[in-house]
Amino acid sequence: MTAVRERSRVAPPRPAPAPGIVSGVRPGSLAEEAGIEAGDAILSVGGHVLRDVVDLQFYQAEAEVEVHVRKADGLDELLLFEKDVDEDLGLEFERATWDDVTLCNNNCFFCFLKGLPKGMRRTLYVKDDDYRLSFLHGNFVTLTNLADADWDRLAEQRLSPLNVSVHATELDLRRRMLGNPTAPDVIAQLRRLGELGLRAHTQIVLCPGVNDGPHLDRSVRDLVALYPTVQSVSVVPVGASPKLEDWSLQRDGIELERPTREYAREVIALLRPHQAAARARFGATIVQCSDEYYVTAGVTVPPARDYDGFGQYENGIGMVRTMLRDLAATRAKLTRGYGDTRPFAGRHVVIAAGTLIAPTLAEIAAELSSRTGATIEVRGITNRVFGERVNVSGLLCGGDYVHGLAGSAPDCFILPRASLDYFGRQFLDSTTIEEVEAKLGAPLTFASQWSEVVEVLERGPRRPQRNEAPNGASWSDAAAKPPAGIR
Repeated sequence: MTAVRERSRVAPPRPAPAPGIVSGVRPGSLAEEAGIEAGDAILSVGGHVLRDVVDLQFYQAEAEVEVHVRKADGLDELLLFEKDVDEDLGLEFERATWDDVTLCNNNCFFCFLKGLPKGMRRTLYVKDDDYRLSFLHGNFVTLTNLADADWDRLAEQRLSPLNVSVHATELDLRRRMLGNPTAPDVIAQLRRLGELGLRAHTQIVLCPGVNDGPHLDRSVRDLVALYPTVQSVSVVPVGASPKLEDWSLQRDGIELERPTREYAREVIALLRPHQAAARARFGATIVQCSDEYYVTAGVTVPPARDYDGFGQYENGIGMVRTMLRDLAATRAKLTRGYGDTRPFAGRHVVIAAGTLIAPTLAEIAAELSSRTGATIEVRGITNRVFGERVNVSGLLCGGDYVHGLAGSAPDCFILPRASLDYFGRQFLDSTTIEEVEAKLGAPLTFASQWSEVVEVLERGPRRPQRNEAPNGASWSDAAAKPPAGIR
């Protein structure tokens, strides 16, 4: 049984710390019972001034916890909670850090931010490299800007796992790729994380002619040797817009190429021995290859067991296999629920997707159209904002959908949930769902799996919810501007 044991008015601290502004309170939670509301500010927990949500999570893990709240009316309260040690207070925040974020001190020639056109969500232009956002939201960080105080905090608060961008384990090559001549040895840093009992998921963004071939072979070997500190090693292709391609070519003489069919097959072939060796030695695949390489190569993706629990799903690792698993379950559900009937005859939906995956989706859509009686059309959308070589669904913008879907007249359009922000409000180019609907003349709904497409056929379109996973929360505009209230 939990309760607010004590409540008192207190004088505000001088000087006042930067507060965390509450954006929501979960129904039935301790915070709701205590009368905490959106717009209130959390100043301290257990006597500790909070810098971010990480501090809140850490200091609230007590059986008795004192919370200093500044109400929206300007008065301060001190609340004393008695609760289970692992019970959450139920507070929600649209901004995870209240003392700003740590910015990146690197100058990578392949940094996707350098290729961003104007008019994107403003938070996308923030070049963060903050280990707290890695812990909270899955952001990849380089660990090049850690101070002694950061290492102390990692040790104290056990922030694990972190997502770490490695790119190359050879120090000179990594420094070249990061554009940072003082970048520390990432292998030494990962070993230090291991000594603290912390874990990491790592990634290698593969740039043809730079960190591939023997360099990739060494990097993978070095990282696998650090298991279980290194839980996974993902190898993903560089994503280059025309603007970034020109910038990299002019500054460094490096041509950022998307993988060809032959190159993708070479990458897969190089990684397979490492995957087999890791499974034999550790019982885990560890080394994961981007879905984009498999699709580009025309090679079947690995079975689900080889993804080690899909720890890098949000990095484009295992999405196709997850979709195929969901498709099998959806087929079975249709058979159980509708037999041989065609339950959705006369209904028409258009599924929009990036040009990379669209042909695969079209084959599946044709099968489900025949099975359900619905017209399920797939439209591959060319990325006009970032350039047609950027071919994944998650980087399509509202303007891309307007251009690519104009002239269609379905019951509704089904768009990938990944192309919206964390809160399900905006596309990358800051256009809203309502604005795109108005231009297309039909409702939008969003899906990530075929089972959700069937739900749309059964129940009609619906508005998206915030992501279940925390990934991407820090890049939503809502996360950059706290709600109106006391600052």
